[in-house]
Amino acid sequence: MPETMPCYSIVTPSRGDRPVALGLAIDSVRTAMEQAGLSPADVEMLVGFDGVKGERVRPDAFVRWYDFRPDKDYGNAIRNGLMRAARGRRILFLDDDNSLTPDAFLIYEAYPDADLLIARIDVSRAHKAPYLPVIEEGRDPVWQSNIDPLCLCLTRELAVVRCDGWQGRSYEADYRNMLRYYRRARSVQFTDRTVGIYDSGRGLDEGGLNFRQVKKEQENAAS
Repeated sequence: MPETMPCYSIVTPSRGDRPVALGLAIDSVRTAMEQAGLSPADVEMLVGFDGVKGERVRPDAFVRWYDFRPDKDYGNAIRNGLMRAARGRRILFLDDDNSLTPDAFLIYEAYPDADLLIARIDVSRAHKAPYLPVIEEGRDPVWQSNIDPLCLCLTRELAVVRCDGWQGRSYEADYRNMLRYYRRARSVQFTDRTVGIYDSGRGLDEGGLNFRQVKKEQENAAS
């Protein structure tokens, strides 16, 4: 019999130096799965390490591990490789220092026909605004600094087939890819329900801060 394809593929690039935060991210996926009544057959979490043999921090059956050659470019090539390995009908993005809310899959399941779902995330640990995206009347919500990959749930057909995966390099690739998905989506739906917590794992691992988080820690220390 053919292998059953999962409903969701979660794309998680990792530098390999945040095992505690990564464990928190995986635990959040498990909790959200349980809340929605999903099984390991329904969800796969693809963790890709950037140039290191990363620590397999959890034994969960839904986690698949990949050790990539060094990229050192904000996880761009890692995301693209994981998206091409993804088997799920829908794709989520969860960096190793973020987490899902317990209701995340319940929210995704409420929009089964959306080519692209844009949901709210808690960014209070990193930004002045408590949530993203900020919805302004008469303005598209997909603009620089107003959206993060954690906000998205999109079909694999949109992300991989029509949009050819994750393209580009540098820190700006996030926005360029999200804008491309948004423009090519056949249907876009929005929800003000919260599916993710941005920077939930910040500071849990010694030496695991990225450049933006280092700046935030310095600002906090100076205030």
